[in-house]
Amino acid sequence: MSPLRFPAPLRPGDRIGVTAPSAGVGEGARRRFEVAVSWLTARGFEVVLGDCLGVDRWVSAPRRQRAAEFTAMLCDPQIRAVVPPWGGPGTALDLLDELDWDAIGAAEPTWVVGYSDCVALMVPLTLYAGLPTLHGDNLMDTPYEVPAGLAHWTRLATAEGGPGGRRIVQRDSGVQGFWAPLEDAHAHVWRGQRAASWELWRPSATAGERLPDDGTRPRLDVTGTLVGGCIEVLSAIAGTPYADVRAFAREHGPLVVYVEAAEADASTVCRQLHTLRLHGWFEQAAAVLVGRTLAPDSGSGTEGMTQREAVLDALAGVAGADGGPVPVVFDVEIGHVPPHLPLLNGARARVQVDEMRHVITQFW
Repeated sequence: MSPLRFPAPLRPGDRIGVTAPSAGVGEGARRRFEVAVSWLTARGFEVVLGDCLGVDRWVSAPRRQRAAEFTAMLCDPQIRAVVPPWGGPGTALDLLDELDWDAIGAAEPTWVVGYSDCVALMVPLTLYAGLPTLHGDNLMDTPYEVPAGLAHWTRLATAEGGPGGRRIVQRDSGVQGFWAPLEDAHAHVWRGQRAASWELWRPSATAGERLPDDGTRPRLDVTGTLVGGCIEVLSAIAGTPYADVRAFAREHGPLVVYVEAAEADASTVCRQLHTLRLHGWFEQAAAVLVGRTLAPDSGSGTEGMTQREAVLDALAGVAGADGGPVPVVFDVEIGHVPPHLPLLNGARARVQVDEMRHVITQFW
């Protein structure tokens, strides 16, 4: 377990490397890709395009080529951030035993930004190599405007430190949106926005129960180290040396664990969450944040399972960092349903949820 080393603030003039450790960019997405690159250059960053950006079936390039380019960007002192165009089919974990971990560990810390399939690399970079990683937008989403209350990923990456270090406060945006089609290359506002909000539940031994609101105290006020990502990806690396969350929690706990489902149905998500449970992901959890999802429920009628029931089934009876049931905050802006609330794996976070506040404060 390597000590956490946070990257220096990103500044205009810095180089941002773009490579695709998972899916590449086909012709149908090329114009949107160019617009996203231009968005960064217009803000003063120099964008360095890698060779692994085309399409080689379901990934951008052969495994060793992708691993070599990703490693090279992380080790190049002139590149201060690495951002993929987007995620992919769930096979980015094929790079884990190809990366040069010694070289990455010896290099100056670099911002790594992304979500979805990129979580297969981001969580190991934090837990295994001590490099905090920024879960938020991929390159293709970067031009979208951020709703009130949330911070663009560039705001976290460029944050300067005060007397107590760097600090970012974000609040429930109160909205949910949808992506524009790739043909709308200049899209910058989430489509079909509607009202949506965080909701706090606490799993009991048998079912989900709302926390009582006595009007006199915060319903939730906890602090822990952030770690998490896409459940389909996390469950695939849980139990490997690259995702030893028990060892990470011993050094950096308690934890604020966050998860979100991309497309797996509820029964599959339930199994995946139980896999994380069995590998100790919730043993030192002060809270679990669950992202909004459009993934389907499973079954029907009394035998059916909703996505929310999948979470409560896996966490029912689980004792967290304080020895009591782990609180769960549902419908947070994390993952495959925009907008995005960027979270820095390895940062400390205070989570406050009550009738007046839906707030996450990150500090590092």
